[in-house]
Amino acid sequence: MKKILDIIAKTPLFGGLPETQLEDIRKIVVSKHFKKGEIIFSEGDDGVGFFIIADGKVKIFKVSSEGKEQILHIFGPSEPFGEVPVFTGQPFPASAEAIARSHLLFFSRADFVGLISKNPSLSLNMLAVLSKRLRRFTVQIENLSLKEVPARLASYLLYMASEQDTDDVVVLSISKGQLASLLGTIPETLSRIFAKMTGQGLIRVDGRHITLIHPSGLEELAEFGKYVS
Repeated sequence: MKKILDIIAKTPLFGGLPETQLEDIRKIVVSKHFKKGEIIFSEGDDGVGFFIIADGKVKIFKVSSEGKEQILHIFGPSEPFGEVPVFTGQPFPASAEAIARSHLLFFSRADFVGLISKNPSLSLNMLAVLSKRLRRFTVQIENLSLKEVPARLASYLLYMASEQDTDDVVVLSISKGQLASLLGTIPETLSRIFAKMTGQGLIRVDGRHITLIHPSGLEELAEFGKYVS
């Protein structure tokens, strides 16, 4: 169980908690394993608890009445998802699917609410994580509703550079098809934009490695929707 305790300790949701409280959290964990492509929960399912990714990758998505998929988030190790029902008791507002073989830690709503009542600092940590996620979601909605696809892609590459703490090379952790869905477009359009940005000298594409040749040009494209060379 030491490995699970280590995973919990590294999760932002539980950052700064003493080991005694981390041990209490570990006691309510249920390990779950999912194959690539396996659905974890579907939109409308009862929100009986939330998950933390120990290993693997999970996408959160919605499907329109026409069958079009829109990816809302893609989460990796140490990130929680499905937390909202812990507070609201409502059904899951979107679906979750493992996009790689994944080991997840499940926390039932009943058990976790019981812990929060004993350790109020847990709720403060959770609110901090949810606030950060709300900010990311707000930026995504702004990009989808107000920006054209090239500006969305430029914003995403700059965001990933910040997340990966690099100024030069971004490594895509998802397929280009999944990236297209995340940006609200189709793979063919995304490929054309990658080619155009390469021709403009903004980036260089080598598989999943994207070299940011001209970051200031990407910032201009992300903010104003165009790049003037």
